Amino acid sequence: MISLNETHDPSLSSWVNSANGGQSDFPIQNLPFAIFRRRDSGDDWRGGVAIGDQIVDMMAAVHAGIFSGAALAPAQAAADSTLNRLMSMGPQSLSSLRKALVKALQTDSAQRTTLESCLLAQADAEYAVPARIGDYTDFYTSIYHATNAGKLFRPDNPLLPNYKWVPIGYHGRASSVIVSGQDFHRPCGQIKTPDDGAPVVQPCTRLDMELELGVFVGQANALGEPIGIGDAEDHVFGLALFNDWSARDIQSWEYQPLGPFLGKNFASSISPWVVTMEALAPFRVPFTRAANDPQPLPYLTSESNSAAGGLDIQIEALIETSGMRRAQTSPARVALTNYRHAYWSVAQMVAHHTVNGCNLQPGDLLGTGTLSGPTPDSAGALIELTEGGKNPIELPNGERRAWLQDGDAITLRGWCERAGAVRIGFGECRATVLPAR
Repeated sequence: MISLNETHDPSLSSWVNSANGGQSDFPIQNLPFAIFRRRDSGDDWRGGVAIGDQIVDMMAAVHAGIFSGAALAPAQAAADSTLNRLMSMGPQSLSSLRKALVKALQTDSAQRTTLESCLLAQADAEYAVPARIGDYTDFYTSIYHATNAGKLFRPDNPLLPNYKWVPIGYHGRASSVIVSGQDFHRPCGQIKTPDDGAPVVQPCTRLDMELELGVFVGQANALGEPIGIGDAEDHVFGLALFNDWSARDIQSWEYQPLGPFLGKNFASSISPWVVTMEALAPFRVPFTRAANDPQPLPYLTSESNSAAGGLDIQIEALIETSGMRRAQTSPARVALTNYRHAYWSVAQMVAHHTVNGCNLQPGDLLGTGTLSGPTPDSAGALIELTEGGKNPIELPNGERRAWLQDGDAITLRGWCERAGAVRIGFGECRATVLPAR
């Protein structure tokens, strides 16, 4: 598990002024990675690093001679058209690159003049999915979401008996993971209500969001070789915001006996910026279970995971309706939660995913599942917030929502802050629902 080092020093500042002052998601203590190009340019995609409201073009920075020694190879990988090669290099190489970037970007850096010509304003950029995602697995790590959703279908037994023993997950569809800013059409599919004699094919009427985090796999493991929980985070590159859109009416008809299918695979939105595990080191928290809950089996527990396997990440979801857009009013928050409430940690997800010998690959994506918290306003999906659509939420402009309507945009935001550390953030993950085709 990565410990604090000089790159986390809260006194560090950057010659990129927008990175200073505690308002930016991307101070010098963060330095997340993305794949970008100048908007509408048709240029080749390349890797970049966020600093304030700017992007360090890693291809230009490598050509300018900014990097040397142990930082050179990961810097070259970070300039690729995907982050997969950088992800495969592991935490030591990434740490060397991070230290070199901090040296080049900090106030009074001798490399300022050279690096200034390698910056592009984020407002002038467009983004691609950060990695070539070979496989995507969605987990179910929030016991609050599992319980709240379970109550709607099994009021007397909402939590299935395996939940507290097994990090539940299902294999999702990698090809329909889209980057923030890419809108999608309302899905169609088979739908059957209890009163219908037969299903019909029609547009989804119960479209939902799911407030999640995405976990990008770093180093691979060989087929047949499990990753022990003590080594699990060495195989994780970083985290991003993730919205696994859900068609609840399609899902409810099709999901038995094999689980989610067309109700989930039409679109999943991910933020462009991936915050590394090293950047998250100051925001570690203990990861423990209630004494009366089953304690994790040996392959899912370690002293380090118990001491600091949790992450204090605040996450919110906001809605902007077509009416809000026309009136030019601000989006309304519909949920605020924290990843520290998760029942299963990042390390436990990786250890369980590979205990049977499954081989993870660089760029594989693990979704945390909806990250609901313990209070009603911290539920991360409309199915919980509205109790299955029975109690629509009231928006500040007088509109109501049981489910998402065409023209609604959902924005996820995430950040970490605590006394003695500089606040860092994830940017945003946004998409708008377009009418069904």
